[in-house]
Amino acid sequence: MLEVKNLCKTYRRNEALTDANIRFEEDKIYGLLGRNGAGKTTLLDCITGRIFPTSGESLLDGEPTIENDAALSQIYLMAEQTLFPESMRVADVMKWTKNFYPSFDMQYAEKISREFGLDPRRKVKELSTGYSSILKCVVSLSVNTKYVIFDEPVLGLDANHRELFYTLLLKKYAEKPFTAIISTHLIDEVANLIEDVIIIDHGRVMTQQPCEELLASGYSVSGKAADVDAFIQGRNVLSIDQIGGLKTACIMEKPDRSQIPLELEISKLDLQKLFVQMTNTKESV
Repeated sequence: MLEVKNLCKTYRRNEALTDANIRFEEDKIYGLLGRNGAGKTTLLDCITGRIFPTSGESLLDGEPTIENDAALSQIYLMAEQTLFPESMRVADVMKWTKNFYPSFDMQYAEKISREFGLDPRRKVKELSTGYSSILKCVVSLSVNTKYVIFDEPVLGLDANHRELFYTLLLKKYAEKPFTAIISTHLIDEVANLIEDVIIIDHGRVMTQQPCEELLASGYSVSGKAADVDAFIQGRNVLSIDQIGGLKTACIMEKPDRSQIPLELEISKLDLQKLFVQMTNTKESV
């Protein structure tokens, strides 16, 4: 597995990461969630050796990943920034990637490039924000490493291209399982993809657990406003939404259907709303 142990990263007086402990097992899709400045990118950069932690360690199958070519060759990080040389053409980006990652599937990369409408003759500097992300997505889906990290993979993509990316990711995972770590702010879009969720806030890991287990710790009820108001009295309410005379409340407790009135509709907790409430502090991030 890939894991970090007691990982800390300090920039002068700012603690970007504090005592982070996370395990990424093989052949799972993880969601790495956190607000801006929470420490997600710092964590990923420490894992892949782009920066050095202040203390703690990152391990792959028990071996340090820092300055370890054998370990790092099994991990690919799709960074939020476009780091390819601007004068390089798309086709050359893929050729050079194959030099560093021999398992890179050129035929597959060319195939999905056509599906995205990515022109292999275009230079990196000529690509729009969306197509820069598409190039990174194509490369990431084609490297065939054991661990692929996607940092904001759909930045700038329209709805059609985002849907295509998620479809290709799931198809790739089904045909040849690997560990995917998706760091994103678009929680609603990945909620049905991820198996385990990791939430980071202010440099600290708040939780790591199966997504279904986290969502099962609460529920939503919907119905007439008066009925909902009566039911939620004395309960741990995360959020309330109201449209006209209808109201929905998210409640943090195990559902007991025998206590829920028939006039109220019960549904699964929404991951994005749960995340917002867990990280909703007045402190600036």
